[in-house]
Amino acid sequence: MMLTKRDIAVAVIAAGLSLAAVAVAQAPKPAILGPAVFTWEAMKHGPTDVGAYAQLVRQPTATLDELEMHVTTLNPGTNSHPPHTHPNEELVIIREGTVEVLNGGEWKRVGPGGVVFNASNSPHALRNVGDGRAVYHVINWKVGKGQ
Repeated sequence: MMLTKRDIAVAVIAAGLSLAAVAVAQAPKPAILGPAVFTWEAMKHGPTDVGAYAQLVRQPTATLDELEMHVTTLNPGTNSHPPHTHPNEELVIIREGTVEVLNGGEWKRVGPGGVVFNASNSPHALRNVGDGRAVYHVINWKVGKGQ
């Protein structure tokens, strides 16, 4: 029996795909987030073109595929991003300043202590309409299908 170039090519591709599948299966999974405290003083706020940003966590928990939390600071007159949607739901908690949020198809004004719920696939956006900076916490979560 004689092997053709095509036989060899198919064998090489199959072996490569098998090795890739094994590598993905053996890749370390992110650690499950356990009890945690995030203090304001320990948050590392890095500059952005519209203010500052501090990533707190982005990893799975015991019940979520991913929990993502961050703090955004917006300079006066700036937007966080253009209106957009995503399948995950999120909470936005205003710490300081005055913002307007696109929520349910309307722009609504929210101040310190206000909480915004952005529903799955609902267009949303946020802009700083105050004279000073606006600071807010964002909490996103993702769950697997069927959960």
